[in-house]
Amino acid sequence: MRESGVFIALVGAVILVVGLLVAAGAFGWFGRLPGDLRFSGGNARVYFPLASTLLISVVLTVVVNLLRRLL
Repeated sequence: MRESGVFIALVGAVILVVGLLVAAGAFGWFGRLPGDLRFSGGNARVYFPLASTLLISVVLTVVVNLLRRLL
């Protein structure tokens, strides 16, 4: 039961840090990487952040795997 509590506290701390970074504007690059697609015409805009999403997925996969091995 203690391991679950530590894991939940760690996840909460990570969410807090990411939230503070977003509020400070540290993720201004999100959506501006090569490979992120933007289409606009007339009154419509379509946005596909493919490269940004792929990068975040890889980073989160590495972090979660490291946490699983450590805990």
